Amino acid sequence: MPSTLIEVRRPYTPEQEVAIINAVHESLVAAFRIPPEDRYIRVATFEPHRMVNGLEDGRADAYTRVTIDCFSGRSIEAKRHLYCEIVERLEAAIGIPRDDVSILLRESPVENWGAGGRAASDYDLGFTVNV
Repeated sequence: MPSTLIEVRRPYTPEQEVAIINAVHESLVAAFRIPPEDRYIRVATFEPHRMVNGLEDGRADAYTRVTIDCFSGRSIEAKRHLYCEIVERLEAAIGIPRDDVSILLRESPVENWGAGGRAASDYDLGFTVNV
């Protein structure tokens, strides 16, 4: 049950925002093998002056930051697969250049997540984390 935040420096249409969300979610399903119904993703849009990214003046700005909080346990191969999936799908979905995407994966032990007043380690997650 990854929780994902996608931050962008320019406005997108609602349809484009849905395409961004779907691209990242489909990447998680493909690389981390989470269930398709496991969707915890949000998009935050910032005015350019509120999100500095170091681009040179005059360069088109499609900077996109994808931060994924998830359970620890995925292999480096699964993580590499995820990074490739995200940049490829964002580029295909709405033309975000792969070099304009940065990804931060933050892992926590399953017992550090809670839902409904219980530790996530006490639930049957319905999927395996060790991929």
